[in-house]
Amino acid sequence: MTRKVFVAGHRGMVGSAISRLLAKDKNIELITAAHSELDLTSQKDVHEFFAEHTIDDVYLAAAKVGGIHANNTYPADFIYQNLLIETNVIGAAHAVGVQKLLFLGSSCIYPRSVEQPMRESALLTGVLEATNEPYAIAKIAGIKLCESFNRQFERDYRSVMPTNLYGPGDNYHPENSHVIPALLRRFHEAKNLEAPEVVVWGSGKPRREFLFVEDMASACIHVMSLERNVYEANTQGMCSHINVGYGSDVTIGELAFAIAKTVKYSGSIIFDSSRPDGTMRKLMSSERLFSMGWSPSTDLEEGLVIAYEDFLNSPLREV
Repeated sequence: MTRKVFVAGHRGMVGSAISRLLAKDKNIELITAAHSELDLTSQKDVHEFFAEHTIDDVYLAAAKVGGIHANNTYPADFIYQNLLIETNVIGAAHAVGVQKLLFLGSSCIYPRSVEQPMRESALLTGVLEATNEPYAIAKIAGIKLCESFNRQFERDYRSVMPTNLYGPGDNYHPENSHVIPALLRRFHEAKNLEAPEVVVWGSGKPRREFLFVEDMASACIHVMSLERNVYEANTQGMCSHINVGYGSDVTIGELAFAIAKTVKYSGSIIFDSSRPDGTMRKLMSSERLFSMGWSPSTDLEEGLVIAYEDFLNSPLREV
């Protein structure tokens, strides 16, 4: 029997990866809507869209996202727009009787100072990182919306919290991108200019976890495919969200050398220790998800090759 699945945010990095994977299933009819067709911040438009379409499952991958600079500059936009998106989509799904929904959050929901690796139980146990607190609060609200509809109306709304993602569809803007796309661009340009060295901010010692976006998509579909009793058994007594990570981390220094190898840059790499390192480690515990039968299939070396190919075909390469 064909299931009609709505992917909100299907043009974003994660949403597009989910859509590509779902499209391979002949028993799924994919429903999508570009921003020009549906404004997710409009309650009226979203409720009308759900009323017009028969939808079985929802993947809520839409969000307003950005780096530290954007979060610091536009905090009101980040909390307001993300609250609108998740409230409208989750509320409309419930209103028309959609029983299954998956909400995608962010690892920034966890406190600034938290035991590593970060476990699901760490939610709401401490102060958030100030630079992205509004965004984090919006994502926490999304988790609690799902929990609350489940408690009050017996819905089956689930939440997953991804670690740092990279891969096809990433943002390679020279100022607003995250660490992997930013370094891919920097080493690529250094190679073309035959620059003798590339400077990387910080000591290179902080550790970060990275997950290939196609693996994130497979995790989302795996979580949605779990029987309800299995999902609930693994979140019993915990918050109802599940971490999605690679399971191990690398230093920024190791990452820089791996990217230089991928790009075939042969110059020197200089670490500028006068620049701040930030948090020394951010690793998520994905033991719960691993115990439910999912594991990532793309290692960093393979993923960087694919990400670099995507960068070479990206329109932002010329920005």
